[in-house]
Amino acid sequence: MDNKFDDDMLVCRCEEVTVGEIKQAIAQGARDVVGVKRRTRAGMGLCQGRTCEKMVQQILCQELGIRPEEAGSSSIRPPARPITFGTLAGGVRE
Repeated sequence: MDNKFDDDMLVCRCEEVTVGEIKQAIAQGARDVVGVKRRTRAGMGLCQGRTCEKMVQQILCQELGIRPEEAGSSSIRPPARPITFGTLAGGVRE
């Protein structure tokens, strides 16, 4: 299969995950975006996969010979903001 991506190329800038690490996760059994995410943390950074998910899907499709729908997608969570215990207790608001 044509190697479209260099293994040293950074895919997930937030978690600094490379193409090689994603290919290794696939070799270890990842079969979709969530499987790659669990093994590499790609998509768990501040952008929640908005920057890297499409490329992870492309690598999965290339390596496994699957369609993009089969690669799936991950759930997006908004960034969390730390709060004080006082706010949790219903006390002083910031």
